[in-house]
Amino acid sequence: MSALRHLLLLALGSLAAAAAAQPRRAVLTVSNPGDTQRHELVEVPAAAVRARLGLRPGEPFLVKNAFGQQVPSQLTHDSLLLVEASVRPGATARFILEPGTPQPSSPAVYGRQYPERLDDIAWENDRTAYRVYGPALQRTGERSFGIDVWAKRTPDLIVGRLYASELSHLARIDSLRAAGRAEEARQLRLRTTYHLNQGEGLDCYAVGPTLGGGAPALMEGDSLIMPYCYTGYAILDNGPLRFTLRLDYGPKTVGTDRDVTEHRLVRCDKGSDFCRMTVWYDGLTEPRQVAAGIVVHTADTASLALGPDHVLYADPTDQPAGHSFQLYTGLIFPEGGVATQRLMYVRPEGAIAGHAIGRATYRPGERFTYYFGSAWSMGAVQTFAEWQLRAAEALGNLRQPLRVSLQ
Repeated sequence: MSALRHLLLLALGSLAAAAAAQPRRAVLTVSNPGDTQRHELVEVPAAAVRARLGLRPGEPFLVKNAFGQQVPSQLTHDSLLLVEASVRPGATARFILEPGTPQPSSPAVYGRQYPERLDDIAWENDRTAYRVYGPALQRTGERSFGIDVWAKRTPDLIVGRLYASELSHLARIDSLRAAGRAEEARQLRLRTTYHLNQGEGLDCYAVGPTLGGGAPALMEGDSLIMPYCYTGYAILDNGPLRFTLRLDYGPKTVGTDRDVTEHRLVRCDKGSDFCRMTVWYDGLTEPRQVAAGIVVHTADTASLALGPDHVLYADPTDQPAGHSFQLYTGLIFPEGGVATQRLMYVRPEGAIAGHAIGRATYRPGERFTYYFGSAWSMGAVQTFAEWQLRAAEALGNLRQPLRVSLQ
């Protein structure tokens, strides 16, 4: 080998080694086209990130901010990378993506089935919490159809603790009552039940045979064809930034169609006042009206706001005289195509109540998507006027999303 060729090979080897030593990086750019501060999750296909970084499927990578700090991220069941981004009005934020194993971040969302509480499925983010009812409850004969709303005033995950506090003391409360120690039983319940505010949150929402805080339903004229409890489920994502739940309902007869099944995909993200709901039906042979609804508990609808793309309500809670606060519930429809209305009726005991809904035409094979949300007057949203502003902001953000590019 000539000296010149040897030197050339050495130089090429040095260049290759230097190139290999260079960290592989990609830049995720997030731009805010609006005139308000934004803080939310952005999405990019994970396969595109790995392709940029030269990684094989399944190889890990991490996300850093401009200072080199790792930022919260998540890979979802549908192969998306989620990044928590904060972007000033009209500005751009940049994130560096590199090969490596990310450090775990504290979960801001979580959910699970609670078989110890009649198959409830409950989930929460740092803003609020919800539950739906399962087969074990349906077998008891109790009629609870819709989405239950739990109030929170802390970003911590509290639903599991509230369930544990309630359920672990029921037997002791019963034994005290049986022993004639009614006042001790009452005091223990006051300290442990999740139906009263223990400082961080509670369940003070009446669902019963209604759509609760945002469930969907097919319609027959102006009547809602109520779902019952779920018959199957799958938790597809469980934090740290997004919770995704699939629920199946039915089968049931709808008009001339038998064995109609309903499927829901619920998505709950960190930092959001609203969850995304996507619903579709198998077994329908012709178009039908579909609704998303929230229960209206009183004849006083002064705190009920309906528009072409929203339904918002200040709920008096299940015991208004005792709680003396409000729960705010709502639906938003960023894609439009709905008609909003009240469906009021007289209950058997004479009280007037009903639903506020957004209704649309559902065609077989399509999917109906909307958002349901809630807040608490003792938490982050103190007035109904503020709740209306939050909903308007959420609608605007959905219609003008952050712009994301990968380089």
